[in-house]
Amino acid sequence: MRKIYNHLAVLLAVIAVQLPLVAAAETAKPPPLPADLQALEEIPPPTLGSDQNADEPEITIVKKNGETIEEYRIGGELYMMKVTPAHGVPYYMHKEDQNGGWLMDGPNQPLSIPKWMLFRF
Repeated sequence: MRKIYNHLAVLLAVIAVQLPLVAAAETAKPPPLPADLQALEEIPPPTLGSDQNADEPEITIVKKNGETIEEYRIGGELYMMKVTPAHGVPYYMHKEDQNGGWLMDGPNQPLSIPKWMLFRF
């Protein structure tokens, strides 16, 4: 039992010595600034142009043979098309995956399996 008290006393003594040293190290003054120090110019924040806003899709409308095709792109990559035929109901085609597989959403939508892109090379 006496050994435990001796070890505890030594531990408390070490902590008592180290605590002021740690506190002194944290409150050390920073080095003085040079005498010829000059302030930098104020830099204005960048303006957001239409090409810098990547959240909004780019829409291209193509009309041929009486049908209208609207192409939706984000970052230059085509991800969805809306096809409006000359006679009939409009339908959507969207990319199933990055390999170029397309799904058609019409009156009867197919079963859509969730697919998340984890890595892109």
